[in-house]
Amino acid sequence: MSGRPAHPAHPAQAPHAHFGPVRVHFGEKTGKYPDGNQVIVRGADASVAFDTPLVANRIGAELDAVDFVVLGHVHEDHMAGLRRLGGVPVHVHEADLDAARSWEGLARHYGYTDAVLAKLRKKIEREFSYVPRPDAIGYRDGAVWELGGGVRVRALHMPGHTSGHCVLMVEPEGVAFIGDIDLSGFGPYYGDASSSLAQFRATLRALAELDARVWVTSHHKGAITDRAKFDTLLAAFAARIDERAERLLASLPAGGISLAELVRGRLMYPADHDDLWTDCAERRAITMHLDELLADARVVRDDDGRFRRA
Repeated sequence: MSGRPAHPAHPAQAPHAHFGPVRVHFGEKTGKYPDGNQVIVRGADASVAFDTPLVANRIGAELDAVDFVVLGHVHEDHMAGLRRLGGVPVHVHEADLDAARSWEGLARHYGYTDAVLAKLRKKIEREFSYVPRPDAIGYRDGAVWELGGGVRVRALHMPGHTSGHCVLMVEPEGVAFIGDIDLSGFGPYYGDASSSLAQFRATLRALAELDARVWVTSHHKGAITDRAKFDTLLAAFAARIDERAERLLASLPAGGISLAELVRGRLMYPADHDDLWTDCAERRAITMHLDELLADARVVRDDDGRFRRA
């Protein structure tokens, strides 16, 4: 098993690494959003692509030859190459299936305001070549795809980022595609209607126990082959959740503060961050943190809807 990146012979080809039957094509800046890292797994009888980020469009014949696609979850940046694979089956966890099948389903998945969604649709059609897949096929936790020669892919449902987010495990090689559990310094993203803070916490505990030898992220880190390094990165990534909760708690003045004011102050994003979805994502994430703090009796909501420390 070799994890040494191979420098491309052609400048348009993405740098890549091999791990047995798995090839990882690294997107720009190791898959930093809006790009991503493309995984292709080849068995004796079939080959599969995990997601199709922007880098998929720079791979060429290897992507065009896959027999099917498995999406680890549904977001615009993971669907950017599907327009090239119109006749290829696309498998999606059943909790994310509606988001893959139609724009209306994806809009519910995001949960943003109508004004934001109208602009977002134009943006992702232009920048990610977004097309819905009404023919997408649903799968469940534990689904297995046999590729031949003893190579198989197993889906492990690990929600939180989205309701259908899955880790895709290549067996017996022990390569885990962990998707948008991307181990970045930003930390976990749970700003959509389909996100869940509680589920993300449970997912991170489960991932820490997963037996793997290689961990591949959709963004930022690429491929990690050292267990100690993975454990360190995962612990720091998970810690961002409690760091945000404590920072939110510390920002509540004695006289209380409204949700709108908290959104303007930001929690997940830097203070000056202002993408189309930022306010909507912040509102969703802050609300989930406040719900936890209210349940723990660390925060009080006054009759006027303002929040203060208990």
